Amino acid sequence: MNRDILEGKWRQIRGQVKTQWGKLTDDELDEIEGNVDLLVGKIQEKYGQTRAEIERDLDMLLSEEPSPRMR
Repeated sequence: MNRDILEGKWRQIRGQVKTQWGKLTDDELDEIEGNVDLLVGKIQEKYGQTRAEIERDLDMLLSEEPSPRMR
């Protein structure tokens, strides 16, 4: 997973993260602020996924073409 992309585009992909992992609160997303380790930890806490599963899902999320509203 490219950490730089996630951190650099956090504001743009935050909504996609919220859609995929809806149990994350806005306050938690504010706290995470693009930090991959914090994001993975919160997802593990709420969903019980492994780090590898989360990183795979994040890779897929980051590789998707952004929607027109996000450009």
